[in-house]
Amino acid sequence: MGKILDNIKTFFSKTDVYLWILTVIATVYSLLLISDMQRAGTYNYMLTQSIAIGIGLIAAVVITLINYNFLIKKWWIFAIAGIVLAGLVFAFGVTVSGTDDTAWIKLPGGFTIQPSEFMKICFIITFTKHLSFLNEIDKIKSLPGVISLMIHVLIPIALIHMQGDDGTVLIFLFMAIGMSFLAGVQARYFAIMGGALAVGLPIIWSFFLNNEHRNRIMALFDLDGNALTNYGWQQYQGKVSIASGQAFGSGLYNGRRVAFGIVPEQENDFIFTVAGEEFGFIGCIILLLILLFIIIRILINAKNAYDIKGSYICYGIFIMIASQTIINIGMVLGFIPVIGITLPFFSSGGTSVMTMMISIGLVQSVLYNQEEDMDKAQIRLGSQSRIRL
Repeated sequence: MGKILDNIKTFFSKTDVYLWILTVIATVYSLLLISDMQRAGTYNYMLTQSIAIGIGLIAAVVITLINYNFLIKKWWIFAIAGIVLAGLVFAFGVTVSGTDDTAWIKLPGGFTIQPSEFMKICFIITFTKHLSFLNEIDKIKSLPGVISLMIHVLIPIALIHMQGDDGTVLIFLFMAIGMSFLAGVQARYFAIMGGALAVGLPIIWSFFLNNEHRNRIMALFDLDGNALTNYGWQQYQGKVSIASGQAFGSGLYNGRRVAFGIVPEQENDFIFTVAGEEFGFIGCIILLLILLFIIIRILINAKNAYDIKGSYICYGIFIMIASQTIINIGMVLGFIPVIGITLPFFSSGGTSVMTMMISIGLVQSVLYNQEEDMDKAQIRLGSQSRIRL
């Protein structure tokens, strides 16, 4: 028993304990909000979320123990896995309630998974390998190197776009841009891409966006028109729910709007509105602070990583969680159109929460295995010195 306790103590001493604590706090808070949603329907969201959190935490611990450099060396496995996951959607994909895209796979027992969530992890690992390779051969600032990175990200973007999940496409784009910039890709390439995007906006609006996409955007500006009863209905009711909570909220299980399920699909993308109604402004601020502290801890670990590969992994996860948080809150508050982005750690969805847990495991792996990597590096340097002598 004593040895087990020593191993547990050693495990936590080599990882970011604050990040573990924040992760647990986030999941407990999410379960409170989701348990509240049980009043509005018959589906047992709590069971699904609890199982996913349990599996995710176990996966996070296991991944922490695996050296992240080993995972990066096996990048081709994750590349194949990502393509296979996308292929399964095209073969067996289904559309679930509250969505308009075919991006899920139905499992026995009525459960569904969203492969594009797991593809985020595959992409972070393969893109880390790609960036570190370009740095090693001093091509990170060259045009061919940048083009190769663009091709890399266009593969998952194209596959996910064909599934109709353009919200996730946006997250992949942010991860690629952020990781590339932090890895040293020069700003002029981003300026050129930004200029091309600006020039191409009319073409994108006319030929690449469908009527639903355009209506969701227009609903942001049509506050007094038909949008409130159609494409803007969810956002309007979400804001009303948040406002109804005022400063301290109605209290857990006391929100009448939650009980009657007035906000459509509130357990998913609009879970923030439950916090607003039940816990008020204070509850919303606490939720945002939890996510902010998680993001800050990941960024600190990226800065303190032993090598660039560890930094790139942490940067990718930092950008994924930060961009999803900003977009989700922007959707709920009506600043951007509804595009189906979950709130990290909080939204109901087994695949989403497992992806978040795996991400935390990757960050912890960078910390946990630093001493081992440093020892290996010192051994290599020592061997090289003896050879020179």
